[in-house]
Amino acid sequence: MIMTLPDILSESDVVKVVDKLNAMRFIDGTATAGWHAKLVKNNQQVDRTQLEYQPLNKSVTEAIMRNGTFRMAARPRHITPLLFSRYKDSMEYGTHVDDPVMYNLRSDISFTLFLADPNTYDGGELVMETSAGEQPFKLEAGHMIIYPSTTLHRVTPVTRGERTAAVGWCQSYVRNADQREILYDLDIARRGIFEKEKKSREFDVISRSHANLLRMWTDG
Repeated sequence: MIMTLPDILSESDVVKVVDKLNAMRFIDGTATAGWHAKLVKNNQQVDRTQLEYQPLNKSVTEAIMRNGTFRMAARPRHITPLLFSRYKDSMEYGTHVDDPVMYNLRSDISFTLFLADPNTYDGGELVMETSAGEQPFKLEAGHMIIYPSTTLHRVTPVTRGERTAAVGWCQSYVRNADQREILYDLDIARRGIFEKEKKSREFDVISRSHANLLRMWTDG
């Protein structure tokens, strides 16, 4: 399931994050690329050895985890440390699939939190390869996209301005993407019923099925 999530960060929070990033040191993005991804990765990312990295990583990760839709769709068990990246001067990231294990965690879900106003740069679309063809995404600052880590994807060249984003990976309590989507749909349905009817018989039955499927599919 590919899903866009609005307003992970408010406009003012985006400004604060970007101001902090502008004061930090960036290094060659290939430092964290796998052996094959190094051939197609051309970007820069924050040097995470800086003292300023940890509090920034913590605050942005906490903002992501506060989002109810993210929690429903991803069922996050662990989130990796974030990569704060930037693209400029025709930088791009060619077609690749994310590594199956990131920072000693299984990567079930990948996410990109956009931090730059899309009107301030050209290019920089995140392009997903799906069964329906290629799907490009270029979101507003503070909005985030999540997608299965099994997806082939790329970032197109940035030909004007600067594309800034936070990228991370999530290990889910529910390993299978199709199962996560079923749980998400059931959760949306039961919440809709509750809003209309409060605690009805139909709500209880769907809630039971949702809970029992979650027990059945929870990994570990």
